This record gives sequence, C-alpha cells and structure tokens, in this order.
Amino acid sequence: MERLWIAHVEDIPKLRSRTVRVGGMEIAVFKLSSGELYAVENRCPHKNGKLSEGIVCDHLVFCPLHDWRIDVKDGLVQAPDEGCVATFPVEVEASGQVYLIVNKDVLSA
Repeated sequence: MERLWIAHVEDIPKLRSRTVRVGGMEIAVFKLSSGELYAVENRCPHKNGKLSEGIVCDHLVFCPLHDWRIDVKDGLVQAPDEGCVATFPVEVEASGQVYLIVNKDVLSA
C-alpha cells in the first residue's frame, strides 16, 4: 500500500471534490457536508461520466451524464441501476493533511 499526499482538508470544499491522477486512474476525493472525505474512481460504470462533476447529496454522488447515484462510502450504484466503482481509503492527519491510500498495482496501471 502507498500513502499519497493529495491536499489539505481545507482545499476541498464541502459537497465538492478534488481529482487526482494515480497511475492510469483518475480518483475523485469528495468532502461530505459532515466534513468526512471519501475517494472513488472518477468514472461512472454506466457511460464513464466524471463523477467529480456530479452533485453530492448526503453520501451519494449523482453522475452528471444520466443521474446514476453512486454511494461514495462503498462505491455501489443505487437501485434500480447496478454496478460499482473502486473506492480508496482516505486519511486526514491532525494537521489537516489529506492522504490517499492505494495499492501498488494502481500506481503501475
């Protein structure tokens, strides 16, 4: 596992996201209204819409292309649609530094 610095917690506005490219994958880090941070692959499984451009409501992000709802906590698409996206752990230090935790295979992709 690799721990990658991506931002300071204040750099990510609530109900918005920050994107980061890791290897060949783009990852969106979302800040919920509670201040919690979650990271998911920045690609809707339906038509590859950029989830980072979607609207965040509670713990769901709505794909900007066709309004599919994806839970940023577990990556699952909500019914009646089906599918999932990869999720990644996020760590926030007491200093506010935000780190993304990824497998080495993601780095080499």
